[in-house]
Amino acid sequence: MPSIIDFRSDTVTRPTPAMLEAMFSAKVGDDVFGEDPSINELEQKAAALFGMEAGLFCPSGTMTNQIAIKVHTQPGDEVICDALSHIYLYEGGGIAFNSGASVRLLQGNRGRITAQQVADAINPNDVHKPVSTLVSLENTSNRGGGACYSVEEIIAIKRICESNHLKLHLDGARLLNALVATNEAPTTYGMLFDSISICLSKGLGTPVGSVLLGTNAFIQKARRVRKAFGGGMRQAGYLAAAGIYALDHHVKRLAQDHEHAQAIATCLQRKDFVGQIMPVETNIIIFEVKGRFTPKAFAEIMEKHHIKVMAISPTQVRMVLHLDIHPSMVQLTMDVINSL
Repeated sequence: MPSIIDFRSDTVTRPTPAMLEAMFSAKVGDDVFGEDPSINELEQKAAALFGMEAGLFCPSGTMTNQIAIKVHTQPGDEVICDALSHIYLYEGGGIAFNSGASVRLLQGNRGRITAQQVADAINPNDVHKPVSTLVSLENTSNRGGGACYSVEEIIAIKRICESNHLKLHLDGARLLNALVATNEAPTTYGMLFDSISICLSKGLGTPVGSVLLGTNAFIQKARRVRKAFGGGMRQAGYLAAAGIYALDHHVKRLAQDHEHAQAIATCLQRKDFVGQIMPVETNIIIFEVKGRFTPKAFAEIMEKHHIKVMAISPTQVRMVLHLDIHPSMVQLTMDVINSL
């Protein structure tokens, strides 16, 4: 049977043989006691990469985001974010469920909000309104087609937050994609954000895990929240070893995913059934399907060729490039698209 070419998400990757070897040889201990050397190494490595004080390894990016929101807010506070934010759309109502906070949704540009929008959304000191406490950004923006923030805009947002006593969190599930695409330094982000969540199981190709970064005091509180959320793990160093390997070996190769996305987007532009394609900045392609196909029909036709894509709306399809998509698969995909 032909192998499946899976563009549904960059979460579908399998560990490489070298990553598996690193996992098999990992030194482990009980992480709840703080005694897993591989987890400690991963947390320290990730924190150092961004110039931050400490890190916390968690099973998922949803958990790291939700822990950060819980630490930064009190029940009745308000979180400011874009309407397309993962923390709002795809985390099971966790802001309300876990933190008892409300959300101020902003209509940004492909998932990115501006400093002026943030300034306008901050509530006055009025007992009738929730207390604006936290701003959350997402870089890259998933529903924005992998769009990247400019550092200049983040700096402007940070100034608004500081002058109004708000914390600034980054859902950086694909932050390393953004850093590779823009050639920016991780430490720049470490200086701007009060907390950062980075995902290891997307572009970096690990099987499980995300790391939450912040100050020592923030991570100490976050560790207590993780325990309350049921996220304390024992000999999870086997998973952390995959993250260490990924940070050492899988960051620079993200550029290949970006190149592959550009090639497929260029191919799609030539087809009469493809409408607007969001600008392709990183590894995500979101495009409009019209005319002789619907998104569902297009996905079904591609699957007949053993290619999986995702219809994400009545008008749009998403394709995500990742570690397990090789150049030959990209060429085969373009050949199928050209044949339609």
